[in-house]
Amino acid sequence: MRRGFRAVVAYVRSAPGTYVWLGVLFVTTVAMHHMSPEFEKEFLRQRSTNIHELSQNPVRVLITSGMWIDGGRWLPYAVAYSVFHAQAERWLGTVRWVVVCVAAHVLATLISELALLRAINDGHAPASAVNTLDIGVSYALAGVMGVLTYRIAPPWRYAYLAVLLAVYTVPLVDGRTFTDVGHALAALIGLACYPLTRDRGSTWKPFRSRAAPSG
Repeated sequence: MRRGFRAVVAYVRSAPGTYVWLGVLFVTTVAMHHMSPEFEKEFLRQRSTNIHELSQNPVRVLITSGMWIDGGRWLPYAVAYSVFHAQAERWLGTVRWVVVCVAAHVLATLISELALLRAINDGHAPASAVNTLDIGVSYALAGVMGVLTYRIAPPWRYAYLAVLLAVYTVPLVDGRTFTDVGHALAALIGLACYPLTRDRGSTWKPFRSRAAPSG
């Protein structure tokens, strides 16, 4: 039991930022499930990166919006964090991983909300969209998925990249929303973080070839 406990502790310590963030999301998700629907809506709106809140408290909402999960479903994010965020943090190191997450979250949020503001001004979106609920950590996840492209050795890298681009660009063709734009931008921002990866060691090969037995 002690050996198993030490193994779990070592695993978590190998990606501390990922699991601290995931722990915060667990606590806030539990808190959401104890809120009344009316209170939850107003509470999250004040922590949303919508146009109104960004114009009033940009730094605060950019931070707090990343501490809550839209819809209150924690388990899918636990899986995604263990697969993508933890892998990226172990490979890049905590500081560089944070840079990727912050860049994807902040830049994709600001650009997509500016696009929404323009749509409102041009009459393509209702004025009420300035208060749209926009919380969550999916932009950071898309950015991490983007930068992990460089973790995979060719030719598998190109297959992964094709799937990544399909996942985030197909929604732009069919019923585009500002969050679809944000996700696509976040993935591209992750790809643009290539300079952070250049000295991070060998790439991962999904299938390693085995030498033929001699004799």
